[in-house]
Amino acid sequence: MKFKPVEEQLAYLKKGVAEIIPEETLKASLEKSLKTGKPLRVYLGVDPTAPDLHLGHTVVLRKLKHFQDLGHTAVFLIGDFSAMIGDPTGVSETRPPLTREQVDANAKTYLEQVFKILDPEKTEVRYNSEWLSKMNAEDVVRLCSHYRLARMLEREDFHSRLDKGQPISVHELLYPLLTAYDAVSLKSDVELGATEQKFNLLVHREIQREYGLPGQAILTMPILVGLDGQRKMSKSLGNYVGITEPSGEMFGKLMSVPDDLMWSYWQLLTVLTDNDITDLRRKVAAGQAHPMSVKTALAKRIVCDFHGNEAAERAANEFQRVFRDRQAPEEAPIINLSRGPAKKLTALLVDLKLIASKSEAERLIKQGGVEIDGARADDPRKDIDLSKPADFLLRAGKKKFVRIVVE
Repeated sequence: MKFKPVEEQLAYLKKGVAEIIPEETLKASLEKSLKTGKPLRVYLGVDPTAPDLHLGHTVVLRKLKHFQDLGHTAVFLIGDFSAMIGDPTGVSETRPPLTREQVDANAKTYLEQVFKILDPEKTEVRYNSEWLSKMNAEDVVRLCSHYRLARMLEREDFHSRLDKGQPISVHELLYPLLTAYDAVSLKSDVELGATEQKFNLLVHREIQREYGLPGQAILTMPILVGLDGQRKMSKSLGNYVGITEPSGEMFGKLMSVPDDLMWSYWQLLTVLTDNDITDLRRKVAAGQAHPMSVKTALAKRIVCDFHGNEAAERAANEFQRVFRDRQAPEEAPIINLSRGPAKKLTALLVDLKLIASKSEAERLIKQGGVEIDGARADDPRKDIDLSKPADFLLRAGKKKFVRIVVE
């Protein structure tokens, strides 16, 4: 196979990368690949511990796609065996083990999602149960003999838990060794991972050498900061964008990204080159481009990746209508109410869970943030007649629209 020049490949692969360990190894592997016409084996291992992926997960997936675009073999490894152990990275206590049924269900949805980024025809999908489930006690003991306990306990996660007197289970110590055997079995030239997984990746490289392999290059990718602009993107923190979310919801979330954060999203979640991103930043700083228009272009690109161009255009137009022009969405949720006595507007807003409390509802009304059929509601004491059939559109704040139907 004919590959691009090594320097050109390196420039493309370096985009957004936190660290290459060591860069000389990657360069030498690319040179050998160019000379022999044999593609590199590049893998990303993912434990299917939850059913859904968010944009944070796609940062490393996109880097695997970059290698795939250059003609190298992309290996997507599903850690169906290792997921039942649990990666101790970044956790302060032992993870509860997953069942085989949970892992299998999650693995199925993972593949459906990752193929939104990777080319399924050119992706080698493997499961580490292929080799790990077949290891006997002798194999595990031999694997453990290749690594020192003292070095394992130098790991920040373990060291911190020891200092605090928190328990560490023996199977957690086995995790980086068993996943290192993945690299041995795959005979990989390159492994990808997040910066927080650096310890595991280094163990993998060392164990490869212990088994007589050259030792792969490692590329680590930064952690994507979530929508709050402060913490890593996480479903549990509510600051995430799921890749299976509806296009409109995905677009709206991306438009809430702080202006100064959107540049890392451009770098980690799009194919735009570093030079083009630098040029965009310069134009915004010089007042030649508005941050909102640049963010809109970003949101459209990302939504297009997962839903197509037509859906991205619809989402952008709907966002313009609802949030910038303050028009009602074309499909506002409908709430049916039974006829009854009149109700104060503040009470109705709370009952419909549009506002958390009556005092907050009163404050929003006084600020002009509540409309009924497009007309501003100024009086917090206003009674809403629910005694007869009615149909009206209620807006609370900039983003919440509901259609009330009284039957």
